[in-house]
Amino acid sequence: MHDPVVAKENGKYYLFNTGKGIGVYASTDLENWEKMPPVFPEKPAWTDSVVPDFENHIWAPDIIKKGDTWYLFYSVSAFAKNTSAIGVATNKTLDPSDANFQWIDHGIVVRSIPDRDMWNAIDPNIIFDENENAWMAFGSFWNGLKMVKLNEDLTKIAQPEAWRTIARRQRSFKLDNKDPGDAALEAPFIFKKGDWYYLFLSWDLCCRGKESTYKVVVGRSEKATGPFFDKNGIPLNQGGGSIVLEGNEDWYGRGHNSVYHFEGEDLMFFHAYDANDNGAPKLGIRKIDWIDGWPTLKDFK
Repeated sequence: MHDPVVAKENGKYYLFNTGKGIGVYASTDLENWEKMPPVFPEKPAWTDSVVPDFENHIWAPDIIKKGDTWYLFYSVSAFAKNTSAIGVATNKTLDPSDANFQWIDHGIVVRSIPDRDMWNAIDPNIIFDENENAWMAFGSFWNGLKMVKLNEDLTKIAQPEAWRTIARRQRSFKLDNKDPGDAALEAPFIFKKGDWYYLFLSWDLCCRGKESTYKVVVGRSEKATGPFFDKNGIPLNQGGGSIVLEGNEDWYGRGHNSVYHFEGEDLMFFHAYDANDNGAPKLGIRKIDWIDGWPTLKDFK
């Protein structure tokens, strides 16, 4: 599996990940997982307008709850292009056996188009600021990770539009806009701990087996919208980022993380390629210790 995000409801954990119609797993202990039906057995009707002949391989979801409603954001994209869109679906419960279980799709929240946008509408993550305003962080490569304010029902961009660039890396611009080139960053995830908002993101290249160079870096801010700074005081929107997790000889390309507080512990979820299993992509979980206000990982269970 790739790109895990997790929610807990009535004592059960639900993991959503990149896959056919959005993959779903359920667990009571975070160790043993049962495969569940996908969110979209059939592709959302609007997706062909973004990616012609879309094959229902949906990327990088994010799951949050507001009031009594679950919101599932997800990405539709052509690989290695910024021909992309982020959509959102809602449900009253995550339990397929519940009579109220039904995913209702609300269509496109934001879309990116080549030669128009120097950002990519993928990898959404939602954070609420101190005034309970919802902001969506997203994006990869090109001119950095973006953030935009959402309306109250979380289905559209708020008006008037409010945008931020929350992270970027220097790009050589030797390549045309259709190639993201050497500014490799993606998968933002913001987690509030104490007085700080921590922006986690992934640097370098995913999805290449043993050639994957993915790693997780972090910065922090006193505001949900940034600016975020790394341990050395370098702004993340000027190339900063302190490494939290990277690959090794046993696990290639560890990255695309999410972070949650479950059962009294802060946990990081991510994917990695198992060198001892022909590079199969698998779920990783680590506990987080906070040392001098910064995350340090240790083994889970």
